Amino acid sequence: MMPPATATPAARTGQARDKILATAFRLFYAHGLRAAGIDTIIAESGVAKATFYKYFPAKDELILAYLEKVDGLWTGQLHAAAEAAGPDPAAQLVGLFDALAGACRGDGYRGCAFINAAAESASGTRVHLRTVAHKEHIRAWIRDLAAQAGARDPDQLARSLTLVLDGGLASGVLDADPAAAIAARDTAAQLVAASLGRNP
Repeated sequence: MMPPATATPAARTGQARDKILATAFRLFYAHGLRAAGIDTIIAESGVAKATFYKYFPAKDELILAYLEKVDGLWTGQLHAAAEAAGPDPAAQLVGLFDALAGACRGDGYRGCAFINAAAESASGTRVHLRTVAHKEHIRAWIRDLAAQAGARDPDQLARSLTLVLDGGLASGVLDADPAAAIAARDTAAQLVAASLGRNP
């Protein structure tokens, strides 16, 4: 194994990209996409300006990389929460809401990064389209679970559950009340039960 001091140039440049992205992740989420400027990101990441532009020729490229990272993290949390509920798709539809509790209690929580990004980007731009793609992907996954569970109208149930999920994310930043996540989960349980013709 090569010691850090003799790391290859490719490894060093990969580390530079990771530092830029980690810094952007923190600043974009805390301050917003437009308020976090390129010069600040370069200064706080400790890379040369030329290195920054080598990886991210335009700010939107960095924003898209940030959203990709957020997507992986949040989607992973949702899937983990669903899987923790067991193999029953109906239970997973409710269990995925357990991800809300962890997200909303985190230090510096400022709501859904995708909703925030959509609010700051013009319709039709690559950034806005990326936010829409994320929401559509989550809804499609929930729709598949709803179909597996035997929901009468999987599309409608998925739409309703994603609205509750987004509402829970928004409530977490508006009132910072942990009860919001519990209420969202309870609402999801009622929606799932109604769609399956069961008692909640």
